[in-house]
Amino acid sequence: MATVELSHDIEHHPLPCDKESLKKSIRDQLVHTVGKDPLNATPRDWLYAVSYATRQRMIERRMFTKRLYRRKGAKHVYYLSMEYLIGRMLINGLINLGIYEECATALDEMGIDLHEVAELEPDAALGNGGLGRLAACILDSLATQCMPGYGYGIRYEYGMFHQQIENGQQVEHPDNWLRYGNPWEFPRPEKLFPIRFYGRVIEHRNGSGIVRHHWEGGEEILAMAYDLPVPGYGDRNVNNLRLWAAKATRDFDLDYFNSGDYIRAVQAKNESETISQVLYPNDATAIGRELRLKQEYFFVSASLQDILDRHIRLGYRITDLPDQVAIQLNDTHPAIAVAELMRILLDEHGLTWHTAWNITREVFAYTNHTLMPEALETWPVDLMTHVLPRHMHIIYDINFHFLNDVRHQFPGDPGLVGRLSLIDEEHGRRVRMAHLAVVGSHKVNGVAALHTELLKRTLFADFHRLSNGKFINVTNGITSRLWLYQSNPGLARLINEHIGTDWVAHLDQLRQLVPLADDPVCREEFRQVKYANKIRLAEHVRELTGVDIDPEAMFDVQIKRIHEYKRQMLNLLHVVALYNRIRDGQAEHQAPRVVLFAGKAAPAYVRAKQIIRLINDVADVINHDPVVGRRLKMVFYPDYKVSAASMIIPAADLSEQISTAGTEASGTGNMKLALNGALTIGTLDGANIEIREEVGEDNIFIFGMTTDEVETLKRQGYRPRDFYERNEELKRAVDMIASGFFSPHEPDRYTGLAEHLLDVDSFMVLADFASYVEAQDRVDALFREPDEWTRKAMLNTALMSKFSIDRTVKEYADDIWNVGTYPSA
Repeated sequence: MATVELSHDIEHHPLPCDKESLKKSIRDQLVHTVGKDPLNATPRDWLYAVSYATRQRMIERRMFTKRLYRRKGAKHVYYLSMEYLIGRMLINGLINLGIYEECATALDEMGIDLHEVAELEPDAALGNGGLGRLAACILDSLATQCMPGYGYGIRYEYGMFHQQIENGQQVEHPDNWLRYGNPWEFPRPEKLFPIRFYGRVIEHRNGSGIVRHHWEGGEEILAMAYDLPVPGYGDRNVNNLRLWAAKATRDFDLDYFNSGDYIRAVQAKNESETISQVLYPNDATAIGRELRLKQEYFFVSASLQDILDRHIRLGYRITDLPDQVAIQLNDTHPAIAVAELMRILLDEHGLTWHTAWNITREVFAYTNHTLMPEALETWPVDLMTHVLPRHMHIIYDINFHFLNDVRHQFPGDPGLVGRLSLIDEEHGRRVRMAHLAVVGSHKVNGVAALHTELLKRTLFADFHRLSNGKFINVTNGITSRLWLYQSNPGLARLINEHIGTDWVAHLDQLRQLVPLADDPVCREEFRQVKYANKIRLAEHVRELTGVDIDPEAMFDVQIKRIHEYKRQMLNLLHVVALYNRIRDGQAEHQAPRVVLFAGKAAPAYVRAKQIIRLINDVADVINHDPVVGRRLKMVFYPDYKVSAASMIIPAADLSEQISTAGTEASGTGNMKLALNGALTIGTLDGANIEIREEVGEDNIFIFGMTTDEVETLKRQGYRPRDFYERNEELKRAVDMIASGFFSPHEPDRYTGLAEHLLDVDSFMVLADFASYVEAQDRVDALFREPDEWTRKAMLNTALMSKFSIDRTVKEYADDIWNVGTYPSA
C-alpha cells in the first residue's frame, strides 16, 4: 500500500519549479547531497547542487514517461551507437525543462551566477565527431517528439583524448572527465550482464534431434549500467541513455595479495575494465585491434541482453519482438549485434534458424555514414574466431544461407557472389561488418540524398540489385535547441522578438524571417548580434592561444575531424596564397580575414597529425609577420568539443565544407553554421547539395568538381603535378611548404607531405585549388559589402528548417521504426 501511495504522490504532486522552490531544492542538495555548508561552498559545489536539483525534476518526468509508455504498450526504438557527443547537460536540461529563467534568478538571489558555475561542467567525453553528435541530437528529438526511445553506448572513463598543442604538434592526454564524478548519472548496480570472450563452442542435439550450440569457457566480464536522463524540450517526455561500464567478475585476488604479489592481485580487474576506458583504442597494434573488437561486442551484448530482459519482463513473448522493438545500428561499429541477437535467439531461446533470422531482420535497421570502402569496418576471420567463436560460426551460417539465395537469383555469376559475401576472401579473409549489417537489416539508410544515391550506385550497388526498397534516404539534421537557442542566445532573442518562440520546436517557423532580410533595421540588428559573438570568441581565443584576432575581420572557420578527405590542406594552401598576395602588395583591397581551424586527428593517423603541425607552423609565421599585420591571422583552436563549437559557430562568417565530392556522407557542421548565419563555401558533396537547394544558389559559394567529374578524372588517370605546374600561385604555395619556409629549423619537415600531394593527392586537393581560390575571391568581394553579406546570412538562417533533427527523426519513425508518439503533458 505504501508503494502505491508513493507512486500516486510522485505522479500527481511533482516537485514545483518556481523560483522559491528551486532555491530550496538547490540549498537542500548542497547540504544533504554535496555535503557542503553554503557559507564556504565552492563554485563547483554549487554546480553540483543545481545539477542535482535539476536532475530531481528530470527523473520524476522520466518515471511519468516510463509509466505512460507501459500503459500504452508502446513500441520502443533502441539506438545503438559507439558515440554520444552530448556536451554539457546543465543549461540544456534547464532549457528543455522550461526552468532556465527561474533557476538563473534563484541562483542570482543566492549570490551565484548560473553561467559561471555552468562553465565548470566538463563536456561528457562520450564521442568525437559528427557520428556522436548526430546520436545525441536524435535522442533529444525522440524525447521532444514524445517517442519511446533509448540510447545505448559505453561509459568511457577517459573518452577519446584531451588534445593539447605542444610545439605545434597534437599531443594526446587522458580526458579525465569523470574526475569529480557525474551528477547526472544514476548507477544501476542491479543491472549487470555477463559478457563472454574466447572459449569454445560445444555442438549437441536436443531431445528432438535438433542441433544446438553452447558457448562455454573463455573469459567473462560484467557490464554494469549507468543511466542518463534525456529531457525533451517544452515540459515533454524524458527518455534515457544507458551506458555500460566494464566490471571484473572478481575485483581482487586475496591469495596473490597475501603472497605479496600486489600487482597480480588486481590484474584481472584492471584488464577487464580496460574495455570501457577509452573511445576507439588505437588499432595500429594487434592488442589494440582485439580490444576494439571486444569493446564493440561488449556494448552490443549488454544492450541486447537488457532489451530482451525488459521485453520479457513486460510480459511479451520472444516472437513478439518485431512488434515491440526497433533497433537502429548507428554505423558499422554495432553490426556484430546481428550475430549476437541470432546467438541469443538460437542458443538461449531455442528458436529455429528461420524464425530467429526473420525476427532479427525485422528488428534491425542500419545507418551508413561513409562512402569510402576503406572506412568500412572489417575484422580478420582469425581474430573473430579467437575472440567470438560462436559469432564467427553464426556469421558463416548467415553467409551460407544468404549466398544460396544470391545463387538462385543470379545463377552462374561467381563474381557477384564474391562481392556480396560476408567474408572478403581476397584481402586476408576478413569479415565485412557493413555487409553483415546490410544483410541483417530490413532497412538501410544513407544520411543525405547524394550519399544514398552513391550507396546504391557504388558501395552497395550489388545489394541494391537484390533489395526491394531496402535502401532509403534520411537526411541528417541538427537540434536548434542546442545549436541556436542555447548556443546563440543573442540571435535567439532577436528571432523571438520578431516571430515568437514556436520556432524552437518547429523550425519551419524560421521562414517568417525571409522578408525581414530586406529590412535594413533587422539586418543591422542581425549584424550586431554576430559582432557581439565575434568579440566573445576573440577574447576567448586570446586567452586560450595568445593570438589577438580582430572581430571586424571575416571569421573563416573549418571545424571538423582532421582527415585528408575533409581537405584542411586545400584551405591551408589558400591561406599561404593569401599570405603571398599580401607580401607581394597585391591585396590592397582584400578583406581582413581570420582563418580558424579546430579538430582532432586519430592518434595513429600520422599524416593528419602532420597537417595539424603544418597549420600551426604556417600560423606562427603569418601571425608574427609585421608586413601582414591584422589583414590575415590563423588560429588552431585546441581540444575541439561541443562547448567549443557552441562558442565558435555563432561567431563564424564563412563555413568551410570543402571535402572532395563523393566522400562526405552528409555533414552536420554545415547545417549548424548556416543556421547561425554563416555562408557556406563548399563542394557539391554530402548535405551541401540540399543546403544549396534550400537557401538558393545565390546564397552559397559552390566550387570544384562534381562526383561524376571526380570519377572521370580518376579513370583518365589523375596527375596532380599537371595542376601544380599550370598554376603559379599553387606551385609557389606547395614549394614554400616543401622547402621549409614555414619550418626553417627543420627544412625537410614537410617534404614528404608535399611529395604526397604532388605524386598521389588521393583527394584531389590540387585539382580543385583554382576553383576554390576563385570562389574565395567571390567570398572576399561580398564580405566587403556588409549589408548584402548580412542579407544572405539572414536568408541562410531563415531557410534551414529542412535540417531540423525533428524532421529527421520523424522520417525514421515513419519509414523505418514504425513507432508512435505518446505525449505525457
